[in-house]
Amino acid sequence: MRVFPVYAPKLIVKHARIFLTGVIWVKDLGKLEFEKGRFLLPRKSQPKIKQVVQELNELLAAQNLEAQIA
Repeated sequence: MRVFPVYAPKLIVKHARIFLTGVIWVKDLGKLEFEKGRFLLPRKSQPKIKQVVQELNELLAAQNLEAQIA
């Protein structure tokens, strides 16, 4: 489990791309799980968490697309 003291989307996405499966903890957001390079939406989550998970998954998709083109 990696702990991020602030919400830094690019660093979080980089971590998820390297490790593919795991758990991170972000201050003020809580625990976020990722599997196969995608963040999973918790069963009971607040709208803020849903928005963060969508943003992180979009960043991951954009980076994967960019890597395929290059």
